[in-house]
Amino acid sequence: MVGFAVIVGISVASPDKLLSFVSFLGFLTGFFVSSYSMVVNDRYDIEVDKINNPDRPLASGRISVTSANIFGSVLLILGLATAFLIGWINLVIALIFALTAFAYNRWVKRHGIFGNALVSASVAIPYIYGASAVGVFSDILVISLASTSFLAGLGREVVKTISDIEGDHVRHVRSIAITYGSKSAARLTALLFLAAIISSVLPLALKVVGMVYASLVAIPVFIFLYLSLKIIKDYSKTNSIMVKRIALAGMFLGLISFIIGGYYRM
Repeated sequence: MVGFAVIVGISVASPDKLLSFVSFLGFLTGFFVSSYSMVVNDRYDIEVDKINNPDRPLASGRISVTSANIFGSVLLILGLATAFLIGWINLVIALIFALTAFAYNRWVKRHGIFGNALVSASVAIPYIYGASAVGVFSDILVISLASTSFLAGLGREVVKTISDIEGDHVRHVRSIAITYGSKSAARLTALLFLAAIISSVLPLALKVVGMVYASLVAIPVFIFLYLSLKIIKDYSKTNSIMVKRIALAGMFLGLISFIIGGYYRM
């Protein structure tokens, strides 16, 4: 999915370079570096997985920690190598993505909103990476795509803290819902969703895109407006799970809007 996100960044920034060697290398970077992050996640979640997912390779003992570390290192080297083949700026971005994944799993995961923000940044970075791979660094539509993804993703991460209160207590996670209460988490979720809406309509206000994008983005805008109102009225665990799931669908539809709207900028 991260490899695909890089290709989305390329297609929005420069549709004519979608089917190119750079696009292929960009996909490989996203694939390898995100795979590295998954290994790191399993590496630091061993004790939790022994309780919740005892059949996972590390938790079950089928694979040693040493083997996982070696495998993760190989994946990281491959990811950075493909980034280097594109250019030094992409190498720096890929390195930032890898460090973000490591920092999140090693230190930040338990620190509430900071951990949520790193997860959301990891969703946005691939779009920036894809655009920079084709030499585009200041396209308003790409910036809007990255910021909208970050804000919507952060809102989804915050609303998850409501449904995850019990598990986060066990893992000693200082989430928004635990630290400030479910009502505050719901309000912050709504605020972030509304900010994502503003970010998504910014290209329209600046006349970077036209009616094709406007007609497509109207659907996810309506979805996130609806979710903002719904979570404010009902911040129960059941409703937060529902909001989280619908938000994912809204994010996907928003992504489609950016892809097609980026191609047909009229």
